[in-house]
Amino acid sequence: MPAINLAKLNKEAARLADLFGEPAAFIRELREMLESYVNRTLRTRDAVAAASTLPTYRTPGVILRRIESELSPLAKENADQALELADQLWDEGYLETHLLAAFLLGHISPKEERLLARLTVWTQKVRDPNVRTSLLTHSLARLRKETPEDFLALVTEWLYPHREQFWSNGLQALLPLIKNPTFENLPPIFNLIEPVIEEAPTLLQKDIQNIILALYQDAPTETSYFLKSLVKKSENPKTKILLRRILPSLPTPFQESLQKELKSR
Repeated sequence: MPAINLAKLNKEAARLADLFGEPAAFIRELREMLESYVNRTLRTRDAVAAASTLPTYRTPGVILRRIESELSPLAKENADQALELADQLWDEGYLETHLLAAFLLGHISPKEERLLARLTVWTQKVRDPNVRTSLLTHSLARLRKETPEDFLALVTEWLYPHREQFWSNGLQALLPLIKNPTFENLPPIFNLIEPVIEEAPTLLQKDIQNIILALYQDAPTETSYFLKSLVKKSENPKTKILLRRILPSLPTPFQESLQKELKSR
């Protein structure tokens, strides 16, 4: 693919912004734009990226970032239009259009009542890891920042003991909050994830591992104490099995400390 003409790209992105309130026209223009930037030497016959479960144009990252830059202020000011466009983008079914839809949700005011409904439905339907991550991080950005109490209420619902199908959502959604250097209120996080770690099925091993590593990086002493206390009081053998499986991924001092506790049980 030849070098990207930035002046041309800026003009194309601005044209898309002009069509923000006309979803059908926006989609037509977007298709033509993405098609023009396809790297056909990389495009497979069925146009599915190796890391994606969705058909894709294999669009260079700079293209989507430029489009997002144009759409960001519009989405913040026009929730109704942003939601309508996001729905159309989602229905297109491509990796790029799903990522743009998730991006738009993250710029809509958290006061918009339909926002959480979209997130709940889409996160349950999506199987693509890139889109799923975007929905649980970027799409929740304003909710997490502007109304943290509502964000934690949502995560609490997802991590409810009898709603196992939503546990992965809750664990992934917590990661950006824990990694935020200004966030210090960890006790509620420990309380939220404790029953999940105790009952977590094998398929959640990676999510549990990621959340523990993030917590340890932020608060090593508290995280070590939390897990050792959990090992001491848990009567579920699955808890110890899960923690033994993730031991190799933990920092050496933490690994040794937790391993000693597991062996004593």
